[in-house]
Amino acid sequence: MSSKVAVIGSGNIGTDLMIKILRLSEGLEIAAMAGIDPASDGLARARRLKVATTHEGVEGLVSLDEFAEVDIVFDATSAGAHRHHDAILRPLGRTLVDLTPAALGPYVVPPVNGDAHLDAPNVNMVTCGGQATIPVVAAVGSVTPVHYGEIVASLASRSAGPGTRANIDEFTETTSSAIEQVSGAARGKAIIVLNPADPPLIMRDTVHCLVSDCATEAVTASVEEMVGRVRAYVPGYRLKQKVQYEKVAADDPLRTLAPAAQELLRVSVFLEVEGAAHYLPAYAGNLDIMTSAALRTAERMAARRAGEVASR
Repeated sequence: MSSKVAVIGSGNIGTDLMIKILRLSEGLEIAAMAGIDPASDGLARARRLKVATTHEGVEGLVSLDEFAEVDIVFDATSAGAHRHHDAILRPLGRTLVDLTPAALGPYVVPPVNGDAHLDAPNVNMVTCGGQATIPVVAAVGSVTPVHYGEIVASLASRSAGPGTRANIDEFTETTSSAIEQVSGAARGKAIIVLNPADPPLIMRDTVHCLVSDCATEAVTASVEEMVGRVRAYVPGYRLKQKVQYEKVAADDPLRTLAPAAQELLRVSVFLEVEGAAHYLPAYAGNLDIMTSAALRTAERMAARRAGEVASR
């Protein structure tokens, strides 16, 4: 039995998510899409695909006949708008999967803590940079404690829409917080770079982890295994080169970020994320990994609910 879902936001992310649900999901059925621009391509595509639509935002969504059967609502708008949507939808008993950096609910990164919050009324998908890099920090942390984790997410300027640009501050704050809370790093930092290159470059992410001296072979194996787990639902996710290790010199300022230790290593991981091009261009891996992670999370929620119904 499929769970019915709705998408708020008819921009790039919301439209790509709608298409992924229609093409890929066996456990979800899209019932409606809501936006605020009646002329948006997303709403036009939804209508052509026989999906109920409204251009009156969340208020229009709850007034649709189709909304009565909706269990899960994806929010692909902005952090500020999400707070309003949560205030309306949560009292109505709907579960929200938040693709904005609002972070009202717990952070979810599918291969790290995907099953930890299946009953939460609102889950946050962190950011594109978080979805791409937190699994790697967690993989390193499964072998040795990470004293400091720093990620740099570089994405094509053309793939950063108004929602992303409006949420740059929230992006860095939310991602930094999630590096600590989800991957377990003692301290986290996130940097986003909008690359104006033309033709646009695909998403690239750099992860630096500061750790005490450890078995590097075990760290490499853990990172490679985690990359495979992410690639199971984001086929364009890959290591750009081998995991790198560098000893931290005694006078390196990085030492101030870790407890006193005889030996410190900087572990560097370089990633590339190519999009599946369901709706977005292949270079927009930053948006594709968000919609893929949100889809996987909602499918797990739906499977959990189906299992509960079957067991009654």
